[in-house]
Amino acid sequence: MRRIILFVVTNLAVVFVLSVVCRVLGVDSRSTGGLIGFALIFGMGGALISLLMSKPIAKWSTGAHVIREPRNSQEAWLVRTVEQLANQAGVGMPEVAIYEGAPNAFATGAFRNSALVAVSTGLLEQMQPNEVRAVIGHELAHVANGDMVTLTLLQGVLNAVVILLSRVLGQIVDRALSGDDDRRRGPGIGYFVIQMALQLVLGVLASLIVMAFSRKREFAADEGSARYLGSPTDMIAALKRLASGEPGVLPENMKAFGINDKPSWNELFASHPPMEKRIAHLQAFRLG
Repeated sequence: MRRIILFVVTNLAVVFVLSVVCRVLGVDSRSTGGLIGFALIFGMGGALISLLMSKPIAKWSTGAHVIREPRNSQEAWLVRTVEQLANQAGVGMPEVAIYEGAPNAFATGAFRNSALVAVSTGLLEQMQPNEVRAVIGHELAHVANGDMVTLTLLQGVLNAVVILLSRVLGQIVDRALSGDDDRRRGPGIGYFVIQMALQLVLGVLASLIVMAFSRKREFAADEGSARYLGSPTDMIAALKRLASGEPGVLPENMKAFGINDKPSWNELFASHPPMEKRIAHLQAFRLG
């Protein structure tokens, strides 16, 4: 329930802020220039705001406890491990957190030198230290590669294109179906129906592009972990361990940043490649 409330409140707040921005800037979506501005503000703006808010949202939605001062040997080991791997990855020391849940981990944050890396209690309890280390390396590879920013920018651009195309094509079709009197009165019901249908279809196509990029960066993050550890062996062991059980569920807006996700009914809509493909990729991987 907390996640649902957070999702609704966050989206309403984003829409409100972007609406205010449009009003302050005098953006009128009825003109060509205004429509482009509207698409950019709502497409890119929503994605960028979500990125900037990603760390507090992640902490709140997962109930993650940020380790300020280690309370036990496990937390001390976790902080040391993250620090060592962050140095190898060439990024600033991220915040380190633990949250309750089945095996999973994630990294998020708008800036590579002030990210958040969190691991679940299930991951710490069910994995060997070398496997946990490999998972942390994977998450830090995401940070070092700038995956959170790149994925957000890609999503933002595609959102803007979807908004723009759905409205432009909706206007074209509506004008073709309407008479002169209807044109003088403005868009008809056909415009709104067509626009919503196109936004749905184009949104699905945009999602396929985002998911394809997400799957590609998972392979790259697996390789990054293998480089930090000097061998793919531990990362392969970690993936096999994850494949043997149910992955921990993350909030919808964070699934792409987890080490693992539940298999989708169709691989094209999955944020992560199948485990067997990731394992096979690492088995064929050779350190340069």
